[in-house]
Amino acid sequence: MYKNLIVGLSILLLSACNDQPTSTKSNDTTSQTQAISENKYPPELQMIFAKHGGLNTWQKMHAMSYEIVSEEDGNEVQFIDLKNRREKIEAATFVTGYDGQDYWLDADTSIYKGNPVFYHNLMFYFYAMPFVLADDGIVYDSTPPLEFEGKSYPGFRITYNDGVGVSSKDEYFVHYDLDTYEMTWLGYTVTYFSNEKSKKIKWIRYNDWKTINGLLLPNSLSWYKLKNGIPVEPRGKTDFVKVLVQEAPFEDITFEKTPKAVIVEQ
Repeated sequence: MYKNLIVGLSILLLSACNDQPTSTKSNDTTSQTQAISENKYPPELQMIFAKHGGLNTWQKMHAMSYEIVSEEDGNEVQFIDLKNRREKIEAATFVTGYDGQDYWLDADTSIYKGNPVFYHNLMFYFYAMPFVLADDGIVYDSTPPLEFEGKSYPGFRITYNDGVGVSSKDEYFVHYDLDTYEMTWLGYTVTYFSNEKSKKIKWIRYNDWKTINGLLLPNSLSWYKLKNGIPVEPRGKTDFVKVLVQEAPFEDITFEKTPKAVIVEQ
């Protein structure tokens, strides 16, 4: 799938002009541990959170890790601090991370062609849906239902206040199954490289779930081909294995840059 995960995922995740969003992630995500008041979210979104285990269960967790499967080059392992979104990513040909202050990279740059700032928390943001939709700085709006194979999926349009994350002009479109309130579709735009709003929406389907420590999380994500802007058929799949989500935090050393790493400017 990829020579290193970032370059190889470009076929699936960065087609054309880097189709992925830069995950409008909040590096300064609040670290409070008290119970969350879900009343500030739209009622339907509260139902989605509840179906997936509840925001209070999510908020108790401090650490997450998983492996992204690559049969060709070996799995990529990602470690995430859920409170401040520190991260470490380990692959066969590179190690990169964010220590809470700096983005860093340990790789042979003649081989590695990725962008650590763009990639930071990107797959985590996809994987941790719908819970990342409770981050600070999010604006919830209505959006027309997504029609797929004769079924209608209602949803929300997600935008961000100016200055949230590294790409606050990104937009997400979250659609759910009205019968079960499981999240089913994610549409997203990419603004990191142009810093301009985009009307080009890409779609991911969520229909493969597993309960881990009380949270309903995806086993895999299916990326879809589009016709007239609407998803029509799968074009690839990303599998997640060895998932860990726990209340105990990772040690700080987990996110420290390696001895050969260099700081990457935003």
